[in-house]
Amino acid sequence: MTIRVLVADDQELVRTGLSMILGAQPDIEVVGQAVDGNEAVALARSLRPDVCLFDIRMPDVDGIEATRLLAGPGVDDPVAVVVITTFDLDEYVFAALRAGAKGFLLKDAGPELLAQAIRAAAGGDALIAPNVTVRLLEAFAGARPTAPPPQPVEPLTEREEQVLANVAGGLSNGEIASELYITISTVKTHVASLMTKLGARNRVEIAIWAHQTGRMRRRAGDGDAR
Repeated sequence: MTIRVLVADDQELVRTGLSMILGAQPDIEVVGQAVDGNEAVALARSLRPDVCLFDIRMPDVDGIEATRLLAGPGVDDPVAVVVITTFDLDEYVFAALRAGAKGFLLKDAGPELLAQAIRAAAGGDALIAPNVTVRLLEAFAGARPTAPPPQPVEPLTEREEQVLANVAGGLSNGEIASELYITISTVKTHVASLMTKLGARNRVEIAIWAHQTGRMRRRAGDGDAR
C-alpha cells in the first residue's frame, strides 16, 4: 500500500527537501505541498492524504492550529499528522500532542526516522523523536498530577499490562511483537483495547497513563504468559 503524504512548510528549500526524501521511499507518495497552515488545511480536506507532515512555525495558521483543525478533539474524520520542527521546545511538543499529532520530529532526525514516523502515523501509531520522548515522559512523571489518573473501564489483562509497559517504553508495534513473541496484528488488537479501556486517543496518552500509575516501574516481561 502506498502512503499518500501532504507536506507543509513555509520554506521552499525545506519543503522540497522533505518531499524528495519521502518521495524516494518505495511505499510513500507526496501528493501535495503547502506553504502555510491555511493552504495545508484546505489541501488536506480536498486531497485526504493518509498522513500530513507539518512544520510548526508557518504564517497565519501555524502547524499546531492546522493539526487541531484536522486531527483535534471533536474532528469527525481526523487525518494523521506528524509535526516536524527545528525548535526543540517542550511547549511545542505538548501543544502538538494536545492538538492531535501522531508524531513529533526534529528536522535533524534524518531520512530513516522521518520515513518511520510517516509509516507509524499511517498505521495508527505515534512516533516521537527518542530524545523528545524521554524528556516528555520525564516531565509528566515529575509533575504533580492535578487529579488521580482515570481507572480503566475494565481491568487490564496480564498481556495488556505487558503491552502497556512496552508502549510506554517507546517500542513500536513490531518491536513489541518481537519482545512478547506475538504477532503485530495481536499487538494492534491489544493497543486498541488499551485505548478503549483507558479513554486514550493515542499511544502517547497510553504512555502518560502508564507513568502516572507507576506501570513503568514494572518490567514488561514480568509474569510473561507466552
